[in-house]
Amino acid sequence: MQQEYRLKRRNDFTRVFRAGHSVANRQFVVVMYARKDEGLPRIGVSVSKKVGNAVVRNRVKRLIKEAMRAWISHLQPHTDFVVIARNPAKDMDYHQVRSSLYHVLNKGKAFAKKPPHPLSK
Repeated sequence: MQQEYRLKRRNDFTRVFRAGHSVANRQFVVVMYARKDEGLPRIGVSVSKKVGNAVVRNRVKRLIKEAMRAWISHLQPHTDFVVIARNPAKDMDYHQVRSSLYHVLNKGKAFAKKPPHPLSK
């Protein structure tokens, strides 16, 4: 994911958690916060130590970032997103992660324009 789309600072994460609203399914929680300034959507990823060791956590983060990268142009502009992975996410492959994230983002009305469904080719 390119640098302008990343949410990295602790202040930004805190603002999203305090003022944003969340949508969840069994594998992921997505917290969304509409910023007042203009700009691109920004995405942060959080994976707890409860999910697994560093290798497992980094793999889950890579899968989430890759799935979100494909939809960056379809997300609501000037919105911050924090994706939190739950424990079942560690056993998922890329297609399952993509499908589950699509479900959560669609449920939370995070898309400005509908991307193609992840299962369609």
